[in-house]
Amino acid sequence: MNPSLVDTDVLSEILKRKNATIVERASEYLKGYQQFAISAITRYEILRGLKEKNAKVQLGNFETFCQHSLVFAITDEILDLAADLWVTGRHDGHPTCDADLMIAATALVHGHTLVTGNIKHFSWIRDLRIENWREP
Repeated sequence: MNPSLVDTDVLSEILKRKNATIVERASEYLKGYQQFAISAITRYEILRGLKEKNAKVQLGNFETFCQHSLVFAITDEILDLAADLWVTGRHDGHPTCDADLMIAATALVHGHTLVTGNIKHFSWIRDLRIENWREP
């Protein structure tokens, strides 16, 4: 298993602990790497959802989770690569959601496999390794 960057959709499922396959894959990953890696964009997406619901207990749990995880900041290098991906996607008719492109660029810059269930959002990105932890 390669070092992985967990996308927002899978992280949400890890935190909820409802999908047994994802929980099992996440546990296996932690045995080898001791912590999850996420993009600051994923942190933002989870945080805004919890704040919207005023989920105070979950917010506290998520803050603790982030303290024990590697949260990659958005750097100029990541933004430059995301902009390049946006141009390529736009010209070739692929999805160009800024958040997804910044998450993909984060994975590429740090040499991590992107763990996501949104394969269609990312499968067109050259050199991006993708895993779907929903699959056993």
